[in-house]
Amino acid sequence: MDRHAWDDRYRDREWLWTVDANRFVVQETAGLSPGRALDLAAGEGRNAIWLAKQGWDVTAVDFSTVALERAESFATHEGVSITTVAADLREYVPEMGGFDLVVLAYLHLPPDLFGTVLERATSALAPGGVIVIVGHDLTNIEHGYGGPQSSEVLYTPESLAADLGDLEVVKAEKVERPYESEEGTFTAIDALVVARRA
Repeated sequence: MDRHAWDDRYRDREWLWTVDANRFVVQETAGLSPGRALDLAAGEGRNAIWLAKQGWDVTAVDFSTVALERAESFATHEGVSITTVAADLREYVPEMGGFDLVVLAYLHLPPDLFGTVLERATSALAPGGVIVIVGHDLTNIEHGYGGPQSSEVLYTPESLAADLGDLEVVKAEKVERPYESEEGTFTAIDALVVARRA
């Protein structure tokens, strides 16, 4: 799906996703000392804005200008400031070693493209910096609910951890969360990986 399709998708609903930050992003960053944060595939900014409210200096990157405009408006409403960058993550190169935290939430691309994004994301970490990656787990297709239904773009905690080079993997596990839909409440299965640069 290209940026124009995503723009249309965001326009079609008041909020495509919830305004609440992802529970795992909150859980894994709540105890960190604020610094510079990079939120990749930030969408409407729910994680970026939560981080800004905790004192982080946040750069939010997404290729949908509609989503980023919504993020800026919501940030203003919440009394915080974020920096937004409209860019395709397949081409975007963040500042090397410039961030104390990188968040990569629910970005699902074919393995070669995702590998490139992940390599650049880890290169953006400053010494002592932390990366939090969360997305739909491969097992979600058969045993969970929602999310992409193509195994090619899904991943596992083990596969993510194996691609983090010399980072220290702090956590790599499957996690579950409730998924609310018009049909009821279901369980979604995610892969969660947290790693740190020495």
